[in-house]
Amino acid sequence: MKTIIQLFENSVDQFGKNPFLWEKTNSSYQSVSYESLYEEVQQFAAGLFSLGIKKTDRIGLLSEGRNAWVLSELGILFAGAVNVPLSVKLDAQNELKFRLNHSEACIVVVSKNHLEKIRSIKDHLESIETIIVLDENIELQEKEISLSQLIKLGKELSENDRSELNEIQKNIEADDDANISYTSGTTADPKGIILTHNNYASNVYQASSLMEIPASFKTLLILPWDHSFAHTAGIYSFMLKGASIAAVQQGKSSMEALKNIPNNIKEIKPDIILSVPALAKNFKKNIEKGIKAKGPKVEKLFNKALEVAYKYNGSGWDKGKGSRMFLKPLYMFYDKILFSKVRENFGGNLKFFVGGGALLDIELQRFFYAIGIPMYQGYGLSEASPIISSNAHHKHKLGSSGLIVQDMDLKICDDNGNSLAVGEKGEIVIKGGNVMKGYWKNEKASAETLRDGWLHTGDMGYVDQDGFLYVLGRFKSLLIASDGEKFSPEGIEEAFVDQSPLLDQCILHNNQDAYTIALIVPNKGAIMSQLKPHNLTLESEEGQMMALKLIQNELNQYRPRGKHEDMFPHRWLPTAIGILPEAFTEENKLLNSTMKVVRDRVNSYFKEYVDFLYTPEGKNIFNSKNKESLKNGLKQQSFN
Repeated sequence: MKTIIQLFENSVDQFGKNPFLWEKTNSSYQSVSYESLYEEVQQFAAGLFSLGIKKTDRIGLLSEGRNAWVLSELGILFAGAVNVPLSVKLDAQNELKFRLNHSEACIVVVSKNHLEKIRSIKDHLESIETIIVLDENIELQEKEISLSQLIKLGKELSENDRSELNEIQKNIEADDDANISYTSGTTADPKGIILTHNNYASNVYQASSLMEIPASFKTLLILPWDHSFAHTAGIYSFMLKGASIAAVQQGKSSMEALKNIPNNIKEIKPDIILSVPALAKNFKKNIEKGIKAKGPKVEKLFNKALEVAYKYNGSGWDKGKGSRMFLKPLYMFYDKILFSKVRENFGGNLKFFVGGGALLDIELQRFFYAIGIPMYQGYGLSEASPIISSNAHHKHKLGSSGLIVQDMDLKICDDNGNSLAVGEKGEIVIKGGNVMKGYWKNEKASAETLRDGWLHTGDMGYVDQDGFLYVLGRFKSLLIASDGEKFSPEGIEEAFVDQSPLLDQCILHNNQDAYTIALIVPNKGAIMSQLKPHNLTLESEEGQMMALKLIQNELNQYRPRGKHEDMFPHRWLPTAIGILPEAFTEENKLLNSTMKVVRDRVNSYFKEYVDFLYTPEGKNIFNSKNKESLKNGLKQQSFN
């Protein structure tokens, strides 16, 4: 059992001169070594001590990913305090206020881009005594001090106080709280997940059993740094191995930072990138756009090359085996003339992506595998610090969530908590050093989730005969037929959206009803481009009827005689289809901060539509509500 302090100190001893953090503030990336950061961390901790911070005090951290984020978290931990990492996407009045008050944070550390949020609620933050602003040249207000002032306080700490701080650091134990990491609150108030020093340390060692990270490796940490996946698989896993992490170049807004990613990748030349499905789809879209721009001949050649690569690679597990071996020369030819050029856009050193955050579409995995930068899917949840399983470079099976990390027990249980055999589906339940201590000030939720030391994930899955875990979806999102049979809808929803340009978003619903319904956000632009050759618009009834026929035809491809007829059991395909008047976005709270659809909220937000789709009129796709949604236009998704 170890603490994060021991992890960092070991790395400083072993890799002191190695660069740990890379940041671009002007024209090029500059690095900070392990030993330089260690010195700053000690000064930060000393500054907190001089402000009166005591062991177990909570401190909020609200900032984009940057060197100062890691400095702040480590400084908080080295002072014996507990970090409360906060997403930059949270709104001030509800989400930030709740988290800071619920955790009883006495200090909040904030970057200039989010300072106004804190200022707007500081009179309602019951326990906040000091606001530490990470940037300089800001006109400070009451209660605020800058990072440089904090560091100055740390440098001026008396010898006696410094000895006392050293004693605190020596006495930090593995089971002491390190973070209170809040869930996105998809159904009620968010829960504060208490993760200890040992939870993180255990998970970093567990993850290293699957993923080899040499000290020379670099990653560009694109995901938000408060995100549990980026936190453990990025910051701490790279720290353990003496490797380095780079921050995306920040701007005045998150959109500005997003635009910097392609250039930053070329500048940093990362060896690994951590990804989530939304990001992976974006990368794929940009690659396809670049190929299309080169003309129909190149596009045709690229599609032929993908076809060959898909056959040669199989499911990864059986790449180049059996008769596939005869495809190798052709695959190598296409790799040289096409795929290698695509890889140059990712800096030229990228070995693979690691995917987390949600189920990853197998077509997406096949695509990246084909172009020579595989996307290895993993699985985890914040309550498990978060890594539970992952595919790895040396052993992977596309479509699975990989092998289970070492030094952790996993079982698949039925409704009564009994272990099921290999291949049988049930709830994924785990036990190990990475399992959270519990939920902050929420004994009821803790007792429901943690039973006899086992964490009940609420996810359905099974383990195959080769030891690969397959995650099928959340129990809370299961479709339940009137006869009690259950089915996970995520695969159908993903297929609908990924394989049809006419659909932007979709969720299925069946709660012991007569049939399944689909709530769909169409892609208005794609529909209009199909109507244009017929001189139709969505203003006219004729245009609306044609649009609805086009959508129905897309979904019919999954039914008998359709090109995807064998993909899903037909009983779970939607009988009624509702065209929604607005998209699921973060603004309307139908997407959470990790871009996942909040299913319960969608169902209650569009309750009128849900109820209507179970009426005879609603069952007909050409109903008045669907026509109205198409006619009046759609608020499109913010990330489109």
